[in-house]
Amino acid sequence: MAKIVCVLYDDPVGGYPKSYARDDCPQPKVYPDGQTLPTPKAIDFRPGTLLGSVSGELGLRKYLESNGHQLVVTSSKDGVDSVLDRELPDAEIVISQPFWPAYMTAERIAKAKKLKMIVTAGIGSDHTDLEAAMKHGVTVTEVTYCNSHAVAEHVVMSILALVRNFIPSHNIIVNGGWNIADAVSRSYDLEAMQVGTVAAGRIGLRVLRLLKPFDVGLHYMDRHRLPEAVEKELNLTYHANLESLAKVCDVVTLNCPLHPETEHMINEKTLKCFKRGAYIVNTARGKLVETNAIVRALESGHIAGYAGDVWFPQPAPKDHPWRKMPHQAMTPHISGTSLSAQTRYAAGVREILECYFDGRPIRNEYIVVQGGKLAGVGAYSYSEGNATKGSEEAARFGKA
Repeated sequence: MAKIVCVLYDDPVGGYPKSYARDDCPQPKVYPDGQTLPTPKAIDFRPGTLLGSVSGELGLRKYLESNGHQLVVTSSKDGVDSVLDRELPDAEIVISQPFWPAYMTAERIAKAKKLKMIVTAGIGSDHTDLEAAMKHGVTVTEVTYCNSHAVAEHVVMSILALVRNFIPSHNIIVNGGWNIADAVSRSYDLEAMQVGTVAAGRIGLRVLRLLKPFDVGLHYMDRHRLPEAVEKELNLTYHANLESLAKVCDVVTLNCPLHPETEHMINEKTLKCFKRGAYIVNTARGKLVETNAIVRALESGHIAGYAGDVWFPQPAPKDHPWRKMPHQAMTPHISGTSLSAQTRYAAGVREILECYFDGRPIRNEYIVVQGGKLAGVGAYSYSEGNATKGSEEAARFGKA
């Protein structure tokens, strides 16, 4: 018998849903690169239901318990008295989501003597100390591609919300007003602007493809340059560094993994490279930027708007300065956990667990760390080092 600890976000304030807005949940047949969607032997949930909260349990309980395993599901993940910390010593597998991450630090991994695998129900495993996982022989996996397009859609929505001043305009109506001048005083057309992505992997490239019909100039930087055919297809301009990209772009979207090379890449110094009035969208990771540097850039007017779906730590403290800063479109890390995406990442976790317990190889594209080293998608996306370090104080006062 194995103990599996699954850390998920809390149920809705009004209770777990008894009905849903839609009766179906359309899904793609295959991902653009040819990778198939998750293919578990079976699922024990209805697609389109809320699976990422505690009562949803990722649809895993029936499968695991029928095979003699123990499943502990909790939202309690922070502090020495958390359920996660109490259950860790004899846990064989830990599952969590980037939206409500179980920060698997070196200290936690060292205490979990029976730990064999850490699974991210989603994409992005920077909440795990990958160095510690390698040192202790712990396999790290994630459900690559499961919510990439969901995040890309959120990026495009965020860009339009900022550029068109949508949220303040909506609030005018909600508050009973009708002052058109107030609504449009910060509203522009996206058409003819220059838009750049930091990283052009699955999410970044999808963003570029979605934006092409808007007749914008498209730019990107990435340590892996795209094929020439793709650059020609989208009329892309490649940049070797952030300074070059920022100088020419009206909108910059961050779509890169968090690791030591990218931590705090947007800071007081690099913000000076951005055009006055530029917009920044960050659906990748909160620690890619320095908290207070963004606040000051918005307050001074150097940056026209910031849309962020990611914070550090998560959940963000109630006094986090991003909650109150001007000209922002912040959300609580929802971009990759739509009900559509949950269907895919829950099925992907089931597939990973089936492979693990059956002794079959886990898909290479799901592997981040294996055999004491970066492997699979991890070898492509991450660099060695620890990006989990930090504290709530750092998040509050400018270093996350």
